[in-house]
Amino acid sequence: MMGILQTVREKVRGLFPAAQATGTTEVGYRPTPEDQVKYLYRQLWVDPDLRQAILDIREMDRADGRVRRIHARVARDTIKGGLVFTQPQGNDKLKTEWNEFRRRLQLNRVEKLKSHARGLVMEGNLPLQIVVGEGMKVMDIVRMPSETILPKVSTNGRFTDVRQAYAQFDVLTGAQTAQFALWQMIHVRFDPDNFDDMGSLGRPFLDASRETWKKLRMTEQDLVIRRRMRAPLRMAHVLEGATDDQINTYRANVEKDQAEGVTTDYYLNKKGGITAVQGDAALGEIGDVVHLLDTFFAGSPLPKGLMGYTDGMARDILEDLKRDYYEEVDLLQETLSWGYEQAFRLQLLLKGINPDDEDFTVTFAERRTETPNQTTDRMLKWKAMGVPRGMVWEELGFNADDVEARRDWESKNYDPYPDAGKIGMGSIIAPGGKSAPNVSVTPGNAPKGESATSIGNGG
Repeated sequence: MMGILQTVREKVRGLFPAAQATGTTEVGYRPTPEDQVKYLYRQLWVDPDLRQAILDIREMDRADGRVRRIHARVARDTIKGGLVFTQPQGNDKLKTEWNEFRRRLQLNRVEKLKSHARGLVMEGNLPLQIVVGEGMKVMDIVRMPSETILPKVSTNGRFTDVRQAYAQFDVLTGAQTAQFALWQMIHVRFDPDNFDDMGSLGRPFLDASRETWKKLRMTEQDLVIRRRMRAPLRMAHVLEGATDDQINTYRANVEKDQAEGVTTDYYLNKKGGITAVQGDAALGEIGDVVHLLDTFFAGSPLPKGLMGYTDGMARDILEDLKRDYYEEVDLLQETLSWGYEQAFRLQLLLKGINPDDEDFTVTFAERRTETPNQTTDRMLKWKAMGVPRGMVWEELGFNADDVEARRDWESKNYDPYPDAGKIGMGSIIAPGGKSAPNVSVTPGNAPKGESATSIGNGG
């Protein structure tokens, strides 16, 4: 067992470029000047700024439904369709390994993928601990709390010892609880200040919006208090020449009637009057809240219009904001799927397969969070342009080999249209020897600017 693990450690050096030990060829100081003091501190303890940011965002997520919805929706859109394994040329052994790996690690469960994606959005980091079990198999990848993980790097941003690349601390006692070799921890970082500095951790999505959120919550609470204190109608009772006892007696009688819910007139035997004091006339003016709301959503991945705040927003502007949001989701998908691909590459090494000799990718099935109609429309356009049908199936989120194998099986065992004309829908992307359909695309001839696609039976 130890001999195999040692071999894996040696191969991991080539698997991860950052695994190379420091040497005479690596020079330079990667942390920025303003981070030099922080860097020295991080040699002994976890990053306090990151930990505080994560604690603040967790509190925001618990206290504000808007923040919770942002995290939930971004995570949901990121994992849309689940993971898909693609390879240009079929390799049954590799595909079998992936299917077993995916099932064993529960990567076919939406709950686990969403938990990982949500953790990456909220914490900016996703440390995944590799669990190797019997038979030299990767049995699981466990999400660790990123605010307790410390990369052990030198001043040039590289790991000082790949056998002790990461350490975990108990933030309550200050004790180091565990150490991880580089192959035991896959650290996915989102938007680090310096990607080449392995000690530079990622940042949460809403990190820069924390102060705006605090001001927004404070202003909203102040607005509610102001409404309660200044909204009711008040009466000013003026009793000219009345003594203190007379005023107290008069006040007791008036407030007694009000406490009983009785609306009454007032009768005075002295010179005086009753003047109505209106409530706050500016209660409807909440421009400060609107400003803070706009500022908060300007720093969030989701545009304000997608969260239900659509007042004064034109449709074309909303479409531009949606496209920008989809680009953010694509980046998150690429970042997250990289971690799963590295775990699978390690599994191949444990099985004696060199992953560098294989051509494969692990991605999420659905990109750009399009509707099924939009995705199908785009794929039909690609097909009309002559794009290979394997790439079309992969872009639709299917494994091309599985689709072709299923097509061959159904053509032999099940044919709903046995006539010689081949008019069945099974020939939409026709294999060789079958008449292909006629696909015509009319730009702008459909709702929301989509293209209208017409499919006719081939001759």
